[in-house]
Amino acid sequence: MSLRQVLRSVLASRTELDAGTEQQESLKHGAQPVSGCRVRQRVDVAGLVRSVTFPPAGAAPELIAELYDGTGSIDLVWLGRREIPGIEPGRRMSVTGTLCAPEPGRSRPVVYNPGYRLFAASEAPPRSSQGAQ
Repeated sequence: MSLRQVLRSVLASRTELDAGTEQQESLKHGAQPVSGCRVRQRVDVAGLVRSVTFPPAGAAPELIAELYDGTGSIDLVWLGRREIPGIEPGRRMSVTGTLCAPEPGRSRPVVYNPGYRLFAASEAPPRSSQGAQ
């Protein structure tokens, strides 16, 4: 390990170290970085589900998850679904779909009804494959 790497690991914040770990995990799965994705392009990204949002009972069903890869975050929106087994905070996954510009009221780009693969906690091969592709 070089002196620069040692100093960085000592002086880096926990957030910076976590971001570096997420970037490495994403690249390990052959995904492109979120920061390099462009709106209206097909993307293949991997990362960690940071949060899952459920709409109120009276609202139209949709499940929203924030996916973070260390370079940035995107929202994943499944229309017509209130829950999907395995989509939960802390879960690693990869997704494929068309990246859309953020709608009013959203701060991140969105992929609607993405195809996805859930990764086991031990980083074993993908557990399942579902969704529109």
